[in-house]
Amino acid sequence: MRILVVCGAGASSTFVAQRLRRAASDAGLDWDTAAGTEQTISAAFADLVLVGPHLADRVDAIRAASHAPVEVLPDDVFADRDGIRTLAVARMALSSSKNDSPSTAKGTS
Repeated sequence: MRILVVCGAGASSTFVAQRLRRAASDAGLDWDTAAGTEQTISAAFADLVLVGPHLADRVDAIRAASHAPVEVLPDDVFADRDGIRTLAVARMALSSSKNDSPSTAKGTS
């Protein structure tokens, strides 16, 4: 699973991505997390794009640029020192995207 964490300049998303990677590893998940900016989305391969709360007003443009589900992180994400809440947000977003996919609706997944 590859998760891209996006923020304005890539600095704060680096911390979130590192914490998410550690929390996922502690949960036994083999997730690759990376930090990026809005400009890196179209070139990045990701299974999920997590967007910093300060970019919530750009989420429609980010969704248009991404080939993966996009989820805006909560306002207090930077206080999530162990990454557990961010992991929960990512899991929920991935679960929702699977439930919304056409193949799931047809019962083929």
